[in-house]
Amino acid sequence: MNKENEFLKKTPYRYKRYIGYLIASIVALSLPFIKINGNHIFLLSFDKKQLHLLGTAFDMQELYLMPFLLMLLFLGIFAATSLGGRAWCGWACPQTIFRVIYRDLIEATLLGLRRIKNKQKDPDLSKAENKTKKVIGLILWTCLSLLAASNFLWFFVPPEDFFTYLQDPTEHLFLIGFVLAIAAFLVYDIVFLKEDFCIYICPYSRVQSVLYDNDTYQAIYSTNRGGTIYNEHHEKIIFKVKDLPEPTNECTTCESCVTVCPTHIDIRKGLQLECINCLECVDACTTVMGKLGKPSLVQWSSTNQVKNDIPTKLIRKSSIMYFVALVVVIGLLFVMGGEKEYMLLNINKTTQLYKVKEDNLVTNNYVLLFQNTESKTLTYDLEIVDNPDIKITRFESFTLSPGKLAKKVVILETDKILVSDNTKDTPISVTLKAFAKEDPTKIVVFRKAVFIYPRLDKLQQ
Repeated sequence: MNKENEFLKKTPYRYKRYIGYLIASIVALSLPFIKINGNHIFLLSFDKKQLHLLGTAFDMQELYLMPFLLMLLFLGIFAATSLGGRAWCGWACPQTIFRVIYRDLIEATLLGLRRIKNKQKDPDLSKAENKTKKVIGLILWTCLSLLAASNFLWFFVPPEDFFTYLQDPTEHLFLIGFVLAIAAFLVYDIVFLKEDFCIYICPYSRVQSVLYDNDTYQAIYSTNRGGTIYNEHHEKIIFKVKDLPEPTNECTTCESCVTVCPTHIDIRKGLQLECINCLECVDACTTVMGKLGKPSLVQWSSTNQVKNDIPTKLIRKSSIMYFVALVVVIGLLFVMGGEKEYMLLNINKTTQLYKVKEDNLVTNNYVLLFQNTESKTLTYDLEIVDNPDIKITRFESFTLSPGKLAKKVVILETDKILVSDNTKDTPISVTLKAFAKEDPTKIVVFRKAVFIYPRLDKLQQ
């Protein structure tokens, strides 16, 4: 009895997953509302043409960070798969979370249409009562789908703008249509498509096999203890416990691990692309074998540990390579993020190369485009830092609201003889410093401009 209690007192993976789902849901719902210095934790705004990352706003011209973010995402998923199998699918994927909310919470717990321990059996809709419950469940999930669709858009349209737009729906029909389209897809996906999305549509299942090795953690059935239920052709050869080839084989052929599987597979067949590592089969077998005072035949472990009796190696060649790649990408991300400019400035020279005025005053005209990428109004000024003989004229400091652009015509001039060349015009490099008076050390950019100085015979003698 003590040994039985020992195996039964373990917390089921299902409850651990529920806690993980709750944390993931809270993070997803709250993240769009969290700001640092007026900027979001993550926001890709096509309206404002900005990327907010960890409280720093990047203009669309600074989207060189996106490739690093995508590399970090994919490398992270691949590394997690190499170590823990399809842990993402079973523990954090929105598809899985939504299915658990609809199937286990709404249909099973709230409405009593199905049993959590038997995911193979669909509700009996021949009864009028069950049909009513099915409609109620559909209405409840539709409401949650609208919330999920809105939450998805909050990462592209900030919540403060989103709710403002909803107050005038006729002016923002595209936004509302987008929310309704996403919600409709979620209703179809979760209620009708179900786990077929994971099996037939999601590409992740197709690449998992190349990421697995014998040290990858996964839901795995011990043929050493339980016995071989399927032959090498994946044909089921054992249906009853009396047919097991060895009397020491421990599998009871109760099929609990099969009926509880959301993707309708038999884990005893071995690794299958349909398995999402939700570990429902581990919980089911733990309950059955625990009553017999034995450890589960289906475990969250590796092939080496279960079948070869070799300790699982977490630190191995593949994990080291993934770790190094992640460190490199994260390092590049921080380095490139440190290059963020807190204002944008483009300099274009006009078509007129230069103009010579009285007293050999040489002028060059430029068009400067300023953009305020900060969340507050700033006052900009301009100066030359490396050539005291060239002066700035026709420019006065000005204020610019957050996210706004301003075009300014700037004239650089000199009355000095900068070059004594009778054969050709001479380009001279000039460094312009643009800065915000409110914070000239942080909000500052340097840009190179070319000042064209004429050959001597074009100057007034």
